[in-house]
Amino acid sequence: MEARTIVTGGAGFIGSHLVDQLVGRGESVVVVERPGAAVDHLPAGVEVVRADIRDRQATRRAVSGANFVYHLAANPNLWARDRRDFDAVNHRGTVHVLEAALEGGAERVVHVSTESILTRARSAGPIDENVKIALSDAVGPYCRSKLRAENFAMELARAGQPVLIANPTMPVGPGDRGVSPPTRLIRDFCNGGLPARMDCTLNLIDVRDVARGLIQAMDRGQPGRRYLLGGENLTLVALLGHLSRLTGVTVPRWSVPYPVGLAVAVLSEVWADAISGRPPKATVTGVRLTRRRMEFDARASLEALNLSPRPITESLIDAVAWLRAIQAIGPDRRPAPRAPATAASKGVT
Repeated sequence: MEARTIVTGGAGFIGSHLVDQLVGRGESVVVVERPGAAVDHLPAGVEVVRADIRDRQATRRAVSGANFVYHLAANPNLWARDRRDFDAVNHRGTVHVLEAALEGGAERVVHVSTESILTRARSAGPIDENVKIALSDAVGPYCRSKLRAENFAMELARAGQPVLIANPTMPVGPGDRGVSPPTRLIRDFCNGGLPARMDCTLNLIDVRDVARGLIQAMDRGQPGRRYLLGGENLTLVALLGHLSRLTGVTVPRWSVPYPVGLAVAVLSEVWADAISGRPPKATVTGVRLTRRRMEFDARASLEALNLSPRPITESLIDAVAWLRAIQAIGPDRRPAPRAPATAASKGVT
């Protein structure tokens, strides 16, 4: 009987690339997605099951009979009008998926977490996969929900269940239809929508390399381990400098002091909560994370998984090209290259 691979959140940014790669290597893939989520970009022939992972019974039916389960479904944003949604989806939804998968006899489960829960208020040196984090270290409701989910997955592994954890850093590249925070930053900068910046450090990795890392974790990872899928550490200024060279958009000169940025985020969230209902321009969690050390050292995990992420400049080129192709950003602002001088252009006959 053919093995059955289930990907929750398989139509999302990372998930869609993961599904593409799984199909490319001949696996029988079932995508579990929330009702209403767009799935027309998935490969032809992929089965799609609609289920809200907040519903325990619906989740049990959706993942029944799976041999391998990649759990990616989550609310990846740093703001939600109803903050309780983070725990309901990211934490309790993870409990439902992992319990249902194991009760159904899954041979291996990869729980996909995040790098934003691996930071502490005080830390020295780059962060690796062995860092110990308390719930009090988590910044905001999103991070708390993801840390609770990861802790649950680790508890299952300690009890002997075939569960392992992967923590991608910030994925970038083409195909981010849901516009995750890194893609939103790229889009807004390319459209001239960043009048100022907050100084911070980010770790970026190509989304396609994240997908490949998840497959490697499923194939060769050890249950009970956390695998850090990280790429390059860049200051925000360096990232915007890369984008400036690709697009001709000028890097903002002004750096916003942390207290000012936090105040703007608070006011933005108040407006979003009470009036607009749309994601704020700045989030309190996002601004608070700029005060954390966000430099990561993923070398041990990458070596264990035999993963070599591509240079992040390639990822940014592809991300910008994709955003331009879907008309999410404007045309290239760089001056057109000048034609090389010829004898005729110099007036020589």
